[in-house]
Amino acid sequence: MGAFDPNRIAIPTGHFIGGRLVNDAIHTLDVARPSDGQAYAALPAASLDDVDRAVESAWRAFRTSDWTWSAPRDRARIMRRWADLIEADVDYLACLEALGSTRPIVEAAGWDVPFTAEGIRFYAELADKHGGEVAATRPDHLGLTLTEPYGVIGAIAPWNFPLVMASWKIAPALAAGNAVVLKPSELTPFSVLRLAELAIEAGLPPGIFNVIQGDGRTAGDGLCRHPRVAKVTFTGSTRTGAAIMATCAAHGTKPVTLELGGKSPQIVFADAADLDRTAATVARAITGNAGQVCVAGSRLIVEESVADRVVARIVEAFAALRPGATWDPATNLSPIISEAQCARIEGLVGHAVTVGARRVAGGARVDADLGGAFYQPTLLTGVDADSAIVTEEVFGPVLTVQTFRDEEEATALAAHPIYGLAAGLHTADLGRALRLVRQLEAGTVWVNRYGRTSDFVLPTGGYKQSGIGKDLGRQAYEANLRVKSLLIDIAGS
Repeated sequence: MGAFDPNRIAIPTGHFIGGRLVNDAIHTLDVARPSDGQAYAALPAASLDDVDRAVESAWRAFRTSDWTWSAPRDRARIMRRWADLIEADVDYLACLEALGSTRPIVEAAGWDVPFTAEGIRFYAELADKHGGEVAATRPDHLGLTLTEPYGVIGAIAPWNFPLVMASWKIAPALAAGNAVVLKPSELTPFSVLRLAELAIEAGLPPGIFNVIQGDGRTAGDGLCRHPRVAKVTFTGSTRTGAAIMATCAAHGTKPVTLELGGKSPQIVFADAADLDRTAATVARAITGNAGQVCVAGSRLIVEESVADRVVARIVEAFAALRPGATWDPATNLSPIISEAQCARIEGLVGHAVTVGARRVAGGARVDADLGGAFYQPTLLTGVDADSAIVTEEVFGPVLTVQTFRDEEEATALAAHPIYGLAAGLHTADLGRALRLVRQLEAGTVWVNRYGRTSDFVLPTGGYKQSGIGKDLGRQAYEANLRVKSLLIDIAGS
């Protein structure tokens, strides 16, 4: 897809409640484009009354529309139509996504929008392929387990992949028969409004899918506290996830699904089949979306005998990247989402160098004329295992390097005290791979690759403080259903 003029893209604004855009806010927030730092729209900041209005709309639609109790195939038909409309609207949706986020236009059009549509199709097709069970009971009893939707699901999505992450929350919840109130990030709030408009066009009953805008302190917290919200699903930082979990426990003891932070290792053995290809994979795993990815492979743990070769190839890959505006198709290094986040990256890297790390590549802002915040892909050696740059999630294009001599040392370095989201393992030895997969504490392990494909059947989610529950896969669908037991005495029937 070609370049576009960021000043000529129509921006849908407001909350989306009861099947239409609502923009009657008293308070607004300025929203800036990451590529140039320019404020380009005003975001209505939801009050608690706005949150209540959206949740009540969802509750009424759940109770009175035919969505929840219709045949699963009927729900699936509407969701497939919705996915078709999303794909047909790729030119506008991709521009809207690239405009206000860190997603370059080529990636938004080629991956984000199609991935969003295909994910909705996946859950549409799962809707009529899951049911209850007949239990093993006495011959004069009939025991059944039934699955039913929760009601209203509160979904809170992050800013790094606005459309994709929202669809991971919305699609399984809707396919299971729930209504949804989504709060996107206030940094990237607009593309999901177009998603909601297309849902109504596809035939989704008004009120089944609502969007509220605003910050986490009011809109997000209000959604978690609302007595009509039966379950909350969130993707974001571990700290915010812990706060959401505490709020949900205090206000209704409602279940949560949390996909949280990570500090994922990439382990490279000397016997990897193609070390140059492996180095390119390692580089992409930390520079994709400028490292602003929860599963970013931010810790390279490489066998000592090949470390210099692998590091040299990674530095070459870093140098080939071109930072630029997300509306420029030549851009392949994204901006950092905000000035505050870029300053945080600077601080962590600066501290690491102060305490002994060596900058092999990067380590500073990109000197760009655009006005946005860009950070050089950075590679640091000489880091201590307990240093902040190794233990803390940076959420930027910063890769640390540690070396090992044997499997035991490799797995010890890969272990993290609190995170366990993902890990990469590069080796030609199948036996070694199978041994280490069992030892790595991570919700996802990639072998001789790094990053997911469009196989929606594979769930994603972390161990330890990297989360609770799963997005994607059959598990995400089942997490949006309650189980009811039924026992019938048929002896006298």
